[in-house]
Amino acid sequence: MAWEKVVGIGMEWGSEGTYSFGICKLLVKRHRGKPIVCRDGTRIERGELIGELHLDNAKVLELTREMSPSRAALLTARQARDDMRCIQAALESHPELVRVRGLTGITLLHRGLLHGLGFELQRLPSRMEERMCAFYLRVLLRFLHPEGGRRVAGNGGKLTPMRLVHSRSSLRRQFAQPQSHTN
Repeated sequence: MAWEKVVGIGMEWGSEGTYSFGICKLLVKRHRGKPIVCRDGTRIERGELIGELHLDNAKVLELTREMSPSRAALLTARQARDDMRCIQAALESHPELVRVRGLTGITLLHRGLLHGLGFELQRLPSRMEERMCAFYLRVLLRFLHPEGGRRVAGNGGKLTPMRLVHSRSSLRRQFAQPQSHTN
C-alpha cells in the first residue's frame, strides 16, 4: 500500500480541501476539462468546484482480509451508502462545501454502484484518460481483491473505467434526510 499512499498524495495535490467520511474520502477540486452534463440538466463547467470521491483502499483491503469477498463487497456498499448520506449533509451545512456543484468518481466496478447509490454513469472524456485509469485501477484491483488477478485476467473487456456522477440536486434527492417538524 506504500505506492497507494504516493498516488493519494498526488491526487490531493491541487485540491482545495480533503474530507474523510468513513470509507469515503472527498477531495474538493476545480473541474478541469470538458463540461459535465448531468441527466437532471445540471452543467458543471470548467473552474467550478466538484467533489472527487475516492474509496479508502486501506479500509477496503482490511475488509477483504477479514471476511469473504462477497461479504466485504456488501459491507463496503453499505458503508458507502451511509457515507453518501453524511457527504450530502456536509454539502448542505459546511461553508467550505456549499459551492460544490456535484460529485464525481472513476471506477471499474460500476455495476453495483449504480443501484442503491444513484450515480449516473458516463464515459471518460478521452481514450487516453480511459487507458491510464484502466491500467491503474486494474493494478489496484489485483491487490485489493482476493481473486484480483483472475478477475482482471478473465474480465479484462468488462473492466472499463467509467465516471460516476451525482449532481448536487440528484445527491439531495437520493440521500437527504427528511426534515422532522416539531410543533
